[in-house]
Amino acid sequence: MTKAKKEKSSVEEDETEMKSQEESVCPPLNQISDPLASRKLSKKLYKCVKKAAKVKNIRRGVKEVQKFINKGERGVVVLAGDTLPIDVYCHLPVMCEDRNLPYVYVPSKVDLGSSAGSKRPTCVILIKPHPDYQEVYDECVEQVTALPKPL
Repeated sequence: MTKAKKEKSSVEEDETEMKSQEESVCPPLNQISDPLASRKLSKKLYKCVKKAAKVKNIRRGVKEVQKFINKGERGVVVLAGDTLPIDVYCHLPVMCEDRNLPYVYVPSKVDLGSSAGSKRPTCVILIKPHPDYQEVYDECVEQVTALPKPL
C-alpha cells in the first residue's frame, strides 16, 4: 500500500469514529425538533421535571398533555426530539403556539422519562408552576421563551 492510500484510509476511519461518537452523545433527532434546548438548558429542564414530579405537578404523555392544554392549563411543554414517528405528537407545538405556551425539545425521551421518575421513556411532559420549585421554573420559562421559534 502506498503512503497516500494509508493516510486516506486513516482519515476515513477517524471520520467514521467521530460520527459514531457524535451519535452516541446525541441521539438522532427528528425533523421537527426546533427549538432544541442546549445541553445546559436540558439539564435545567430535567431538574425542573424531577422537582415537579416529586410534588406530582406534571402531566406526562401525549393524551394527557393534549387534554390539559385544551382545558387551558398553563406551564412549559417539554418534548423529546428523538420520538418517531413524528405523527404521534406533531400537533402539540401548534397547540402550544395557539395558546401562547412555551415549548422546547430536549434530545432524549429516555432521559425525559427517567427525570419524571418513570422507567418508561416519555415523549412529552407539561411542567406546571408550583411554589416549591418556582425559581428553577421561572429560569426555564425565561430561557425557553428566549429561544427562536421555528418558521
